[in-house]
Amino acid sequence: KVYWIADAYTTSDRYPYSQPLLLNGKSVNYVRNSVKVVVDAYNGSVVFYQADAGDPILKTYATIFPGTFRPLSEMPESLVSHLRYPEDIFTLQTAAYSVYHMDDPQIFYNKEDQWEIPAIPSEGEGASRPGAIPPMQPRHIIMKLPGEQKEEYVLMLPFTPRAKDNLSAWMVARNDGESYGKLLVYRFPKDKLVFGPKQIIGRINQDSEISQQISLWSQGGSQVIQGPLLVIPIEESLLYVRPLYLKAEAGKIPELKRVVVAYENKIAMEETLEEGLSKIFGIGAAGKSQQGAATKTPSSNGPPAKDVEERIQRAASAYEEALRAQREGDWTRYGEAIRRLGDILK
Repeated sequence: KVYWIADAYTTSDRYPYSQPLLLNGKSVNYVRNSVKVVVDAYNGSVVFYQADAGDPILKTYATIFPGTFRPLSEMPESLVSHLRYPEDIFTLQTAAYSVYHMDDPQIFYNKEDQWEIPAIPSEGEGASRPGAIPPMQPRHIIMKLPGEQKEEYVLMLPFTPRAKDNLSAWMVARNDGESYGKLLVYRFPKDKLVFGPKQIIGRINQDSEISQQISLWSQGGSQVIQGPLLVIPIEESLLYVRPLYLKAEAGKIPELKRVVVAYENKIAMEETLEEGLSKIFGIGAAGKSQQGAATKTPSSNGPPAKDVEERIQRAASAYEEALRAQREGDWTRYGEAIRRLGDILK
Protein backbone atom coordinates (compact mmCIF):
# COMPACT_ATOMS: atom_id res chain seq x y z
CA LYS A 1 0.00 0.00 0.00
CA VAL A 2 0.92 3.65 -0.41
CA TYR A 3 0.37 6.18 2.37
CA TRP A 4 0.80 9.92 2.66
CA ILE A 5 2.19 11.24 5.96
CA ALA A 6 1.56 14.90 6.78
CA ASP A 7 2.65 17.05 9.71
CA ALA A 8 -0.04 18.96 11.60
CA TYR A 9 0.83 21.83 13.94
CA THR A 10 -0.80 23.44 16.95
CA THR A 11 0.14 27.12 17.15
CA SER A 12 -0.52 30.28 19.13
CA ASP A 13 0.63 33.89 19.05
CA ARG A 14 -0.11 34.51 22.74
CA TYR A 15 2.52 32.47 24.56
CA PRO A 16 4.06 34.72 27.27
CA TYR A 17 7.63 35.96 26.86
CA SER A 18 8.23 34.07 23.62
CA GLN A 19 9.86 35.48 20.50
CA PRO A 20 7.37 35.63 17.57
CA LEU A 21 8.44 34.14 14.24
CA LEU A 22 6.74 33.68 10.90
CA LEU A 23 5.29 30.27 10.05
CA ASN A 24 3.81 30.16 6.53
CA GLY A 25 3.22 33.90 6.66
CA LYS A 26 1.59 33.83 10.11
CA SER A 27 3.22 35.24 13.24
CA VAL A 28 3.45 32.59 15.98
CA ASN A 29 5.38 32.27 19.21
CA TYR A 30 4.24 28.76 20.08
CA VAL A 31 4.27 25.79 17.71
CA ARG A 32 4.26 22.04 18.18
CA ASN A 33 4.24 19.21 15.67
CA SER A 34 1.52 17.59 17.75
CA VAL A 35 -0.11 15.36 15.14
CA LYS A 36 1.06 13.04 12.38
CA VAL A 37 -1.65 12.53 9.77
CA VAL A 38 -1.64 9.31 7.75
CA VAL A 39 -3.74 9.16 4.58
CA ASP A 40 -4.36 5.92 2.73
CA ALA A 41 -3.64 6.80 -0.89
CA TYR A 42 -5.96 4.02 -2.12
CA ASN A 43 -9.21 4.61 -0.21
CA GLY A 44 -8.60 8.09 1.25
CA SER A 45 -9.06 7.09 4.89
CA VAL A 46 -7.37 9.43 7.38
CA VAL A 47 -5.88 8.58 10.79
CA PHE A 48 -4.59 11.19 13.27
CA TYR A 49 -1.76 10.15 15.62
CA GLN A 50 -0.71 12.11 18.70
CA ALA A 51 2.96 12.91 18.17
CA ASP A 52 3.09 15.21 21.22
CA ALA A 53 0.55 13.97 23.74
CA GLY A 54 1.66 16.58 26.28
CA ASP A 55 0.64 19.54 24.14
CA PRO A 56 -2.20 21.36 25.99
CA ILE A 57 -3.83 22.58 22.76
CA LEU A 58 -3.97 19.04 21.41
CA LYS A 59 -5.39 17.82 24.73
CA THR A 60 -8.20 20.36 24.34
CA TYR A 61 -8.98 19.19 20.82
CA ALA A 62 -8.90 15.56 21.97
CA THR A 63 -11.44 16.39 24.68
CA ILE A 64 -13.72 18.18 22.22
CA PHE A 65 -13.44 15.39 19.63
CA PRO A 66 -13.01 12.14 21.59
CA GLY A 67 -11.71 9.18 19.61
CA THR A 68 -10.28 11.34 16.83
CA PHE A 69 -6.62 11.14 17.88
CA ARG A 70 -4.84 7.84 18.39
CA PRO A 71 -1.66 7.33 20.47
CA LEU A 72 1.51 7.32 18.40
CA SER A 73 2.29 3.89 19.84
CA GLU A 74 -0.55 2.50 17.71
CA MET A 75 1.10 3.58 14.46
CA PRO A 76 2.44 0.56 12.53
CA GLU A 77 6.22 0.15 12.66
CA SER A 78 6.33 0.21 8.87
CA LEU A 79 5.07 3.80 9.02
CA VAL A 80 7.04 4.90 12.09
CA SER A 81 10.28 4.31 10.21
CA HIS A 82 9.14 6.87 7.62
CA LEU A 83 8.43 9.71 10.05
CA ARG A 84 10.49 12.78 9.28
CA TYR A 85 11.31 15.83 11.33
CA PRO A 86 9.21 18.73 9.96
CA GLU A 87 11.16 21.25 7.91
CA ASP A 88 8.90 24.13 8.99
CA ILE A 89 9.74 23.72 12.67
CA PHE A 90 13.42 23.08 11.93
CA THR A 91 13.56 26.35 9.98
CA LEU A 92 12.04 28.23 12.93
CA GLN A 93 14.42 26.57 15.37
CA THR A 94 17.49 27.45 13.33
CA ALA A 95 16.29 31.05 13.05
CA ALA A 96 15.86 31.28 16.83
CA TYR A 97 19.12 29.47 17.58
CA SER A 98 21.08 31.87 15.37
CA VAL A 99 20.57 34.45 18.15
CA TYR A 100 19.95 32.42 21.29
CA HIS A 101 23.02 30.21 20.99
CA MET A 102 24.88 33.02 22.78
CA ASP A 103 24.77 32.14 26.49
CA ASP A 104 26.98 34.98 27.74
CA PRO A 105 24.73 37.95 28.70
CA GLN A 106 27.22 40.58 27.55
CA ILE A 107 27.84 38.88 24.20
CA PHE A 108 24.09 38.35 23.77
CA TYR A 109 23.30 41.99 24.55
CA ASN A 110 25.84 43.27 22.01
CA LYS A 111 24.98 40.53 19.47
CA GLU A 112 28.72 39.92 19.07
CA ASP A 113 28.39 36.33 17.89
CA GLN A 114 25.06 36.36 16.09
CA TRP A 115 24.63 33.91 13.23
CA GLU A 116 22.36 33.88 10.21
CA ILE A 117 21.15 31.44 7.57
CA PRO A 118 23.13 31.97 4.35
CA ALA A 119 21.16 33.43 1.46
CA ILE A 120 21.91 31.91 -1.94
CA PRO A 121 20.33 32.44 -5.37
CA SER A 122 17.50 30.11 -6.32
CA GLU A 123 18.48 26.89 -8.04
CA GLY A 124 17.08 25.38 -11.19
CA GLU A 125 15.30 27.03 -14.10
CA GLY A 126 13.99 29.94 -12.02
CA ALA A 127 17.42 30.93 -10.75
CA SER A 128 17.70 33.99 -12.98
CA ARG A 129 14.44 35.59 -11.84
CA PRO A 130 14.91 38.98 -10.16
CA GLY A 131 14.01 39.61 -6.55
CA ALA A 132 15.32 39.22 -3.03
CA ILE A 133 17.69 36.31 -2.49
CA PRO A 134 15.97 33.82 -0.16
CA PRO A 135 17.72 32.08 2.74
CA MET A 136 19.01 28.58 2.17
CA GLN A 137 16.45 25.84 2.79
CA PRO A 138 17.13 22.73 4.93
CA ARG A 139 18.39 19.69 3.03
CA HIS A 140 17.94 16.01 3.80
CA ILE A 141 21.04 13.89 3.57
CA ILE A 142 22.18 10.45 4.71
CA MET A 143 25.50 10.73 6.53
CA LYS A 144 27.47 9.44 9.49
CA LEU A 145 27.56 12.13 12.14
CA PRO A 146 30.83 12.75 14.01
CA GLY A 147 31.20 10.24 16.82
CA GLU A 148 28.46 7.93 15.52
CA GLN A 149 28.91 4.37 14.29
CA LYS A 150 26.50 4.29 11.36
CA GLU A 151 24.84 6.51 8.80
CA GLU A 152 21.47 8.11 9.47
CA TYR A 153 18.93 10.32 7.76
CA VAL A 154 19.29 13.92 8.93
CA LEU A 155 17.95 17.36 8.11
CA MET A 156 20.80 19.84 7.76
CA LEU A 157 21.26 23.62 7.57
CA PRO A 158 24.47 25.69 7.88
CA PHE A 159 25.08 28.96 9.75
CA THR A 160 27.29 31.90 8.86
CA PRO A 161 28.35 34.80 11.11
CA ARG A 162 26.12 37.86 10.78
CA ALA A 163 27.02 39.92 7.70
CA LYS A 164 29.72 37.41 6.74
CA ASP A 165 29.76 34.54 4.28
CA ASN A 166 32.12 31.99 5.83
CA LEU A 167 30.63 29.08 7.75
CA SER A 168 30.53 29.08 11.54
CA ALA A 169 28.44 25.97 12.26
CA TRP A 170 25.78 23.60 10.98
CA MET A 171 22.74 22.11 12.67
CA VAL A 172 21.13 18.74 12.07
CA ALA A 173 17.81 17.26 13.12
CA ARG A 174 17.95 13.49 13.51
CA ASN A 175 15.18 11.32 12.08
CA ASP A 176 15.98 7.70 12.84
CA GLY A 177 14.67 5.54 15.68
CA GLU A 178 15.12 6.74 19.24
CA SER A 179 17.18 9.69 18.03
CA TYR A 180 14.16 11.20 16.25
CA GLY A 181 13.77 14.89 17.02
CA LYS A 182 17.19 15.41 18.59
CA LEU A 183 19.05 18.50 17.40
CA LEU A 184 22.83 18.71 17.17
CA VAL A 185 25.08 21.65 16.35
CA TYR A 186 28.62 21.29 15.02
CA ARG A 187 30.83 24.37 15.16
CA PHE A 188 33.81 25.00 12.92
CA PRO A 189 37.04 26.23 14.54
CA LYS A 190 37.13 30.02 14.59
CA ASP A 191 40.78 30.03 13.55
CA LYS A 192 40.01 28.15 10.33
CA LEU A 193 38.27 29.70 7.32
CA VAL A 194 35.59 27.43 5.90
CA PHE A 195 33.92 28.78 2.76
CA GLY A 196 30.16 29.12 2.92
CA PRO A 197 27.62 28.36 0.15
CA LYS A 198 27.44 32.00 -0.99
CA GLN A 199 31.22 32.22 -1.26
CA ILE A 200 31.37 28.99 -3.23
CA ILE A 201 28.68 30.20 -5.65
CA GLY A 202 30.55 33.50 -6.00
CA ARG A 203 33.78 31.68 -6.77
CA ILE A 204 31.98 29.52 -9.33
CA ASN A 205 30.57 32.60 -11.07
CA GLN A 206 33.89 34.47 -10.93
CA ASP A 207 36.06 31.63 -12.17
CA SER A 208 37.33 32.67 -15.60
CA GLU A 209 37.05 29.22 -17.15
CA ILE A 210 33.55 28.60 -15.81
CA SER A 211 32.17 32.06 -16.62
CA GLN A 212 33.64 31.93 -20.13
CA GLN A 213 32.02 28.56 -20.81
CA ILE A 214 28.65 29.72 -19.45
CA SER A 215 28.82 32.85 -21.63
CA LEU A 216 29.54 30.75 -24.73
CA TRP A 217 26.55 28.51 -24.02
CA SER A 218 24.27 31.50 -23.40
CA GLN A 219 25.36 33.24 -26.61
CA GLY A 220 24.33 30.16 -28.55
CA GLY A 221 20.73 30.59 -27.44
CA SER A 222 20.82 27.84 -24.82
CA GLN A 223 19.80 28.23 -21.19
CA VAL A 224 22.33 27.35 -18.51
CA ILE A 225 20.69 25.83 -15.43
CA GLN A 226 22.70 25.63 -12.23
CA GLY A 227 21.59 22.57 -10.30
CA PRO A 228 21.33 22.15 -6.52
CA LEU A 229 24.45 22.87 -4.50
CA LEU A 230 25.36 19.59 -2.81
CA VAL A 231 27.12 20.03 0.55
CA ILE A 232 29.08 17.08 1.94
CA PRO A 233 30.73 17.52 5.38
CA ILE A 234 34.24 16.03 5.49
CA GLU A 235 35.85 16.23 8.93
CA GLU A 236 36.37 19.98 9.61
CA SER A 237 35.64 21.12 6.08
CA LEU A 238 33.05 20.76 3.32
CA LEU A 239 33.01 19.44 -0.22
CA TYR A 240 30.66 21.26 -2.59
CA VAL A 241 29.33 19.73 -5.80
CA ARG A 242 27.09 21.53 -8.29
CA PRO A 243 25.91 20.21 -11.67
CA LEU A 244 25.45 22.52 -14.65
CA TYR A 245 22.69 21.69 -17.12
CA LEU A 246 22.18 23.00 -20.63
CA LYS A 247 18.72 23.39 -22.10
CA ALA A 248 18.44 24.07 -25.81
CA GLU A 249 16.14 26.87 -26.95
CA ALA A 250 13.82 24.39 -28.66
CA GLY A 251 14.44 21.56 -26.23
CA LYS A 252 12.47 20.53 -23.17
CA ILE A 253 14.83 18.25 -21.27
CA PRO A 254 18.01 19.78 -19.78
CA GLU A 255 21.25 17.90 -20.41
CA LEU A 256 24.04 17.55 -17.85
CA LYS A 257 27.09 19.27 -19.34
CA ARG A 258 29.52 19.94 -16.49
CA VAL A 259 30.07 19.22 -12.81
CA VAL A 260 31.64 21.85 -10.56
CA VAL A 261 33.60 20.59 -7.53
CA ALA A 262 34.93 22.87 -4.79
CA TYR A 263 36.98 21.92 -1.75
CA GLU A 264 38.67 24.46 0.53
CA ASN A 265 40.43 26.90 -1.84
CA LYS A 266 40.28 24.65 -4.91
CA ILE A 267 37.61 24.68 -7.61
CA ALA A 268 37.25 22.67 -10.81
CA MET A 269 34.71 22.26 -13.60
CA GLU A 270 34.86 19.03 -15.58
CA GLU A 271 32.56 16.88 -17.67
CA THR A 272 32.20 14.27 -14.93
CA LEU A 273 32.50 14.17 -11.15
CA GLU A 274 35.37 11.71 -11.51
CA GLU A 275 37.41 14.20 -13.51
CA GLY A 276 36.50 17.01 -11.11
CA LEU A 277 37.66 15.06 -8.06
CA SER A 278 40.84 14.06 -9.89
CA LYS A 279 41.63 17.71 -10.55
CA ILE A 280 40.80 18.82 -7.01
CA PHE A 281 42.82 16.13 -5.26
CA GLY A 282 45.71 16.09 -7.74
CA ILE A 283 45.41 12.61 -9.21
CA GLY A 284 44.53 12.64 -12.93
CA ALA A 285 47.42 13.44 -15.22
CA ALA A 286 49.96 13.50 -12.40
CA GLY A 287 49.12 9.94 -11.47
CA LYS A 288 49.36 8.80 -15.08
CA SER A 289 52.73 10.48 -15.61
CA GLN A 290 54.09 8.74 -12.53
CA GLN A 291 52.94 5.39 -13.88
CA GLY A 292 54.82 6.02 -17.14
CA ALA A 293 58.09 7.07 -15.49
CA ALA A 294 60.14 4.00 -14.62
CA THR A 295 62.72 5.97 -12.64
CA LYS A 296 60.22 7.39 -10.13
CA THR A 297 59.33 5.55 -6.96
CA PRO A 298 55.87 5.65 -5.38
CA SER A 299 55.40 8.18 -2.61
CA SER A 300 55.11 6.79 0.89
CA ASN A 301 52.72 9.57 1.92
CA GLY A 302 49.03 8.70 1.56
CA PRO A 303 47.36 5.89 -0.37
CA PRO A 304 48.68 4.70 -3.75
CA ALA A 305 47.46 6.64 -6.78
CA LYS A 306 45.66 3.54 -8.08
CA ASP A 307 43.60 3.26 -4.89
CA VAL A 308 42.70 6.95 -5.02
CA GLU A 309 41.66 6.68 -8.66
CA GLU A 310 39.44 3.72 -7.82
CA ARG A 311 37.77 5.75 -5.07
CA ILE A 312 37.21 8.61 -7.48
CA GLN A 313 35.59 6.24 -9.97
CA ARG A 314 33.29 4.87 -7.26
CA ALA A 315 32.46 8.43 -6.18
CA ALA A 316 31.57 9.36 -9.75
CA SER A 317 29.33 6.30 -10.01
CA ALA A 318 27.52 7.21 -6.77
CA TYR A 319 27.07 10.80 -7.94
CA GLU A 320 25.62 9.73 -11.29
CA GLU A 321 23.24 7.41 -9.44
CA ALA A 322 22.15 10.33 -7.22
CA LEU A 323 21.42 12.48 -10.27
CA ARG A 324 19.34 9.74 -11.86
CA ALA A 325 17.38 9.23 -8.65
CA GLN A 326 16.83 12.98 -8.35
CA ARG A 327 15.43 13.21 -11.88
CA GLU A 328 13.12 10.26 -11.18
CA GLY A 329 11.99 11.64 -7.81
CA ASP A 330 13.27 8.57 -5.94
CA TRP A 331 14.56 10.30 -2.81
CA THR A 332 15.31 7.09 -0.93
CA ARG A 333 17.71 5.99 -3.66
CA TYR A 334 19.04 9.56 -3.88
CA GLY A 335 19.85 9.59 -0.16
CA GLU A 336 21.57 6.22 -0.34
CA ALA A 337 23.71 7.39 -3.27
CA ILE A 338 24.70 10.56 -1.40
CA ARG A 339 25.60 8.48 1.65
CA ARG A 340 27.85 6.27 -0.47
CA LEU A 341 29.43 9.36 -1.99
CA GLY A 342 30.17 10.80 1.45
CA ASP A 343 31.67 7.51 2.66
CA ILE A 344 33.92 7.23 -0.39
CA LEU A 345 35.25 10.77 -0.02
CA LYS A 346 36.08 10.47 3.69
